[in-house]
Amino acid sequence: MATRNSGDAAAGEKEAAVCAPASKRPARDRIFETARELFYQHGIRAVGVETIAAEAEATKMTLYRNFPSKDELVAEVLREQEREYWAWWESVTACCCTDPRAQLEAIFDAFETKACNADIHGCPLSNAAIELHEENHPAQVVSVNYKRELYRRLRELARGAGAKDDDLADALMLLMEGASGARVTLGAGGPVRAVARSAKALIRFHLDVG
Repeated sequence: MATRNSGDAAAGEKEAAVCAPASKRPARDRIFETARELFYQHGIRAVGVETIAAEAEATKMTLYRNFPSKDELVAEVLREQEREYWAWWESVTACCCTDPRAQLEAIFDAFETKACNADIHGCPLSNAAIELHEENHPAQVVSVNYKRELYRRLRELARGAGAKDDDLADALMLLMEGASGARVTLGAGGPVRAVARSAKALIRFHLDVG
């Protein structure tokens, strides 16, 4: 009688998980992924817990058993998106060894490629910061802390590349923020297609000329 080795068994289990109907996946996973998609496509305020539960093939009671409130669900979605963003950042900068200038340029090259190729509605963390105005909202806290960390990383790289002050980091932060907004309103064929060239021009001005 033929037996499967551990590799075959693992592959079979993985294939079964991928092919499993949505209703067979853990309720928490279904709710989380549904909320993530709906918040991004329609906005946080526009999506209610009833809609999330229905789309996830769950009940409101199940949603609240897994997440204390809609606010906490939003915050958890944003935390996951932030983790993914920093993983992307690390993968991009890792290709440039320890050269801060090359890392800055690589970030904007990759940012432009990502913005132009993806069907996006802007940065979900930026969208949340605009939608949610309460300072103590758990999701707003996640968004603000993300922006602070982004600015800190840009300052660190700019200083490491030789910038004498924070002017370069300020300009790059504003460029990235503006490019994200322009991608949403004017599409991939708009100004976002020049964001990498603009970033490199700023870097040259502040490091080679300034």
